[in-house]
Amino acid sequence: MRLLVTGGRTGYLGRHVVTLARSAGHDVVAVGSADADLRDAAAVAGLVATHLPEAVIHTAYAQSDWAVTATGAAHVARACATYDARLVLVSSDVVFSGASGRYDESAPPDPITPYGAAKAAAETATLAMVADAVVARTSLILGDGQSPHERLVHSLLGGAEGALFDDEMRCPVHVADLAAALVELASSDHRGVLHAAGADAMSRLDLGRLIARRDGLAPTQLRGRSREAAGVRGPVDVRLDSTRAAGLLTTRLRGATEFL
Repeated sequence: MRLLVTGGRTGYLGRHVVTLARSAGHDVVAVGSADADLRDAAAVAGLVATHLPEAVIHTAYAQSDWAVTATGAAHVARACATYDARLVLVSSDVVFSGASGRYDESAPPDPITPYGAAKAAAETATLAMVADAVVARTSLILGDGQSPHERLVHSLLGGAEGALFDDEMRCPVHVADLAAALVELASSDHRGVLHAAGADAMSRLDLGRLIARRDGLAPTQLRGRSREAAGVRGPVDVRLDSTRAAGLLTTRLRGATEFL
C-alpha cells in the first residue's frame, strides 16, 4: 500500500507510524510542515496529487492552532476525497467534556476546550467529506521513554517544580500499539469512529508512578494536584471504551499497567 503520513517527519506518533508501516512493507511517504502547510488548501491538495497515496494517516496537529488542527484536517479530507485516498484521522478523548465518564463511539462530542473543539471540527469535516474515512480517537500516548509525559515525569523527579493531575482519568496507550492499529485501519474496510485507547483507566499521577517504577525511580516523590487547584480547564474523566476496537483489530491495545 502507498501510504502518506502527515506528521511523519517530526511528530511523535507520526514517526512511529512511518517506521512501523515501512517495516511491514508499505511504500510510505512521510511529510511534515516543510512539505505542505496544512493551513493552505492548495498546498495540501498538491501534496496528495503528487504522491497519490492509497491511504493517508493524518497525525499532524497543533494544539493551540485551530487553523492547523481543524481547518488543516478539512483540507486533508478534501484532498483525499478528490484523489480517492482512504483517510485515517487521529482524534482525541478531549472531544468530550468528561461529564459522562466513560464514552463509547456513539457518544456525541461535547468539548470544553479550544483544542477539543478543533478536534471535534476535524472529525466532522473528515466524516462528511471522505466516505470511507476512519476517525480513531485515542488518549495519552507514550511507552518508548521519549513521550512528553515520560519526559515530564523524569523532569519532576529530577527536581523540577510541578505536580501531576490526580483527578484526570484517561486511558493511556502505547505508541507502538497505536501506530500498529492505525496502519491496520488504513488497509481495512472499517469506516466511521473507532476508539483506540489503552485498556486501563488511570490518573496522570498514577501513570507517572508507573513510569517511575519502570525506570527505577522513586514514585512516591511525585506530587499530585487537581485540575481545579492548578487552575487548568479541561475534561477530568474521559475514559474511552475501546471494546469495539478489541473485537475488530488484530492489534492489541495494551493497558499501561501491562506495558509499563
